[in-house]
Amino acid sequence: MPSDRQNTERPDFERRLSGALHETGAAFDADRSALVAAGTARGRRLRRGRRAAVLGSVAGVALVGVGGALVVADGGSSDRSPASVTGTPTPSGASSPAPVTADRMISTLEALLPAGRFSKAEGRGVDRNEPLVAPYAQVVYDDGHGAAAVSVTMNRVAPGGYDARQAVRCPDKVYTPYDSCVTSRLPDSSVVTVVKGYEYPDRRVDTKLWTASLVTPDGHHVSVSEWNAAAEKDAPVSRDRPPLSAGQLRTLAAAREWRGVVDAIPKDPRQTQEPPIAQDDGTALRHTLTSLLPAGLKVVAHGADDDSQFTYLVVDDGRGRSLVQINVQPDMSDVAGQLFGAGSETLPDGTLVAARKAPGEKGGDGVVMWTVDTLRTDGFRVVISAFNSGSQETAATRTAPALTLKQLRGIALSPQWRR
Repeated sequence: MPSDRQNTERPDFERRLSGALHETGAAFDADRSALVAAGTARGRRLRRGRRAAVLGSVAGVALVGVGGALVVADGGSSDRSPASVTGTPTPSGASSPAPVTADRMISTLEALLPAGRFSKAEGRGVDRNEPLVAPYAQVVYDDGHGAAAVSVTMNRVAPGGYDARQAVRCPDKVYTPYDSCVTSRLPDSSVVTVVKGYEYPDRRVDTKLWTASLVTPDGHHVSVSEWNAAAEKDAPVSRDRPPLSAGQLRTLAAAREWRGVVDAIPKDPRQTQEPPIAQDDGTALRHTLTSLLPAGLKVVAHGADDDSQFTYLVVDDGRGRSLVQINVQPDMSDVAGQLFGAGSETLPDGTLVAARKAPGEKGGDGVVMWTVDTLRTDGFRVVISAFNSGSQETAATRTAPALTLKQLRGIALSPQWRR
């Protein structure tokens, strides 16, 4: 994710995908990173106003777990009889489906899972007054081989839009390590992506997280998650792997019952329809960054995001891999005071420059991040960071990034970004 990956502490996108944005400024105070986050998030909203700013390791799978910002647990009840979540037929002439309750969400999830024992069920139905609060269900499921948390959540996405594509896109391993990712198309033209990964990207605890994310041609988005523990966090591993296979995950996400839930979600009148967009693979941005690299650096990996404001390279000068990532954003003048404080520099042409050396934010052992942030007088912002590792999730591979602060400054101030 473009502007959200680059240079801040995370302010918002805690759906499972954490960001690679960080603080800037040589002498910024402790709150400066949050201000940088706000400026970066604002740059994203300029391009896509209806979506909340997201900080992410990949711009990958948009999974909303039960702890996510869009999910508010209100508990289950004792009524667990299996029932279709589509509810009773609406009266003739009615304009909306019958309500979907938390009870029906939970009982439907239990009915769709293989035989086993269920406990600690909780969920939320469709709230017509809060269309942005996602319905969900979660249970602790035991098939006889150990307890495992299983959850399902769903929402609407604009068919062909950014969110729809991101929901079924494999994560970028530079930002989100995983074991496998398989995307397939179903007979009804729905697309589903199954990812076998981990709750903690740095693997500090071996809690596995396997997910299936499905998007239909009509914009139904269903996300299923399962763990090899009774809770997504702070619970001991109870089995070697989650209970459902990739095929079972795919089938659960594709169950017709969930389509009725999405149909029952009222459309938010405050949201504008997002038109289908053509994919931008960041080629132009990547070529510019590559052309500005010092001699002796070999590009061994690269990636980008769909809105062409972000790209990254992994380079190697023979002394170890180094991640280099950059954001190029227009119209950022109104956050200049937040992004550039004491210790920043003003060039003769009015360009603001801030530089900083800081620890990497993602927890990789010994990882450091060097950043240069620049803002032209017309609001054109270029911010670039380099790390002493090929990924923030892995330990340092070298003592310092492959680019010095001076070299990062030269790249950020290059007039070529105007192209």
